[in-house]
Amino acid sequence: MANMRKLHIFVGLLCLATASRLHAQTETGALEFTAKVTPTAAKPEPVRDFTFYVLRKSYDDIVKDIDLRDGPPSRDKFIDNLKISPELREWLHKHDVMDITLPGFDKLMTPEDVLHVPEFLLAYQRSNSGGVTNGIPKPKYRDADKTENPDRYEKQKQEYLSTLKKFIQAHPETVSGMELELDGVNPARKWAEAQNTHRRRVQQMAPTEAQTTYLAAKTDTDLDGHGQIRGLPPGNYWISSLGLTAAAGDARLQWDLPIKIESNRTVRIELTNLNATDNLSSKTK
Repeated sequence: MANMRKLHIFVGLLCLATASRLHAQTETGALEFTAKVTPTAAKPEPVRDFTFYVLRKSYDDIVKDIDLRDGPPSRDKFIDNLKISPELREWLHKHDVMDITLPGFDKLMTPEDVLHVPEFLLAYQRSNSGGVTNGIPKPKYRDADKTENPDRYEKQKQEYLSTLKKFIQAHPETVSGMELELDGVNPARKWAEAQNTHRRRVQQMAPTEAQTTYLAAKTDTDLDGHGQIRGLPPGNYWISSLGLTAAAGDARLQWDLPIKIESNRTVRIELTNLNATDNLSSKTK
């Protein structure tokens, strides 16, 4: 009798566990979708054999989090590591500009800047050399005197800078065009490379983190662009292409669309140009 009681209890517990599992399964929801891309002046085309991911967090937010965590390049740190004069480094820290070869750059400089920053002074001298500018002062000091006769060197240098400052103040137009002589010390190219390297690193890390940390499910579309996923627990999700593009004609689409899954219901959506980001358009803006 005791053994029979134990057997009945075991069978009862097993039935309860099975019922609980069945109940949990019926509490899930489903997702059905169709993905299409519509090129300009053309008919919609189904997105065939394309992997879509259901995430527990927006892919755009995942990218932003990694961007902050990985740390975009610090402008100040970048400037500190440049192989330029301390004077130019100080000038860049004080001015919100990185490309010193842009037209109109001369409007940002004062006569004091031209004289104080060695790179600016050399660029000014080069842009006004060869008889281009009449009456421009010429230095009388020699580099040899810097060691042989430092007092005379310093005296003549200061006299030259003082005279040159008055000349620039009287002829501000002579500063125009000196940006053409600054290409060799222009930090803009290296700054762009640093930012692009950071963006590429984020783009490489984001898909991996999305799949390892936030992935709820994934599926591939069929030849008609249809996809479906069953057994999703109720909650808020995002259906995403993880930054990959679905292409047709001139359209390059990416999706990161919020969806809400409810118990015992099937959510049906259409992924189109209207709820996507056109990657081609965003890059050409």
